[in-house]
Amino acid sequence: MLTRRTLLTHIAGSLIAVMALPAWSAPEPASPTDLKPGQFLWHPEISPAGPIVLVVSLDEQRAYVYRNGIAIGLSTISSGKAGHETPTGVFTILQKDKDHKSNLYNSAPMPYMQRLTWDGIALHGGNLPGHPASHGCVRLPQAFAQKLFGETKRGDTVVVADAKSAPMTLAYPAVLAPVNSVGKTLLETTGAPDQYWNDSAAPSGQVGILVSLHDQRLYVLRDGVLIGESRLEAKALPAFEGTTLFVMQDGYSDAASPLDATQKLHKWTAYPLLGQSAGNASPDLLATPSLPMALPPSFAAQLYKVLVPGTTLLVTSLPAVRPVADEQNLQPVLESDAGGATL
Repeated sequence: MLTRRTLLTHIAGSLIAVMALPAWSAPEPASPTDLKPGQFLWHPEISPAGPIVLVVSLDEQRAYVYRNGIAIGLSTISSGKAGHETPTGVFTILQKDKDHKSNLYNSAPMPYMQRLTWDGIALHGGNLPGHPASHGCVRLPQAFAQKLFGETKRGDTVVVADAKSAPMTLAYPAVLAPVNSVGKTLLETTGAPDQYWNDSAAPSGQVGILVSLHDQRLYVLRDGVLIGESRLEAKALPAFEGTTLFVMQDGYSDAASPLDATQKLHKWTAYPLLGQSAGNASPDLLATPSLPMALPPSFAAQLYKVLVPGTTLLVTSLPAVRPVADEQNLQPVLESDAGGATL
């Protein structure tokens, strides 16, 4: 069984590849590191369905939201200050309360609270001064906390990591999730295969495809699980800069599919996200002269079979893979009894 983290170990700067403008009126930051306290990026349409995982990077003071294994949101945070550090580990959302008030700190409002432990650690909206300042909770911008609250459910996974207790890719995640839907680290094997296909790994669920033109590789996820990966054969790097999201529609065109010449070409709608105009975005990216790339025929035929209306295809000119630090294990799942809950 292939369990490699090559797919999921991305430079933090490449997260901007899947983000357009922030979901509120503020100038677009040049990169995720340029986000000012209280700013966030939010684009749930990038991956409209599938399991949600939140990765909180204490080092970066950032939170990354993944759905179906692909980033849909990024936000600044404020974690626990000295003496009240936010614990690292793998958590599940135990409780949600839109109008929660603290029973520890003078009924302080904690809007859009999502409890991680019964002894006082949660996600919630609050003030972000630009540094760790809480009593252990993870503060989020109010508007982001509201949007996240509307997308998550009890039982969803939250991973809290820093460089001292987790692999680099958990402390500094990016485009694709470095963990699966239950928070397990996805490990890397030596080398990258020319192609890999195992659609039985996730027989059903939302299909998402990521194409990294820089790395000349394509990844296929279903329900947040990697089911396929392949090199892209290219005579020359395409003259394509930026990021475009494509969503498969109902119906077909009269042309043959570049994936399987015996089948019709699916209809796609393009949504330029970064550095692209609608006129430059093309739905059959693997066939256009400006993108002289092709997949191995056997892989392409398998890929065609899993395409269904609603499938997302994200194409970016940014790199997808970065070197990883020595493997380290996450701290075990933090478990508590529900009795005497405080927050």
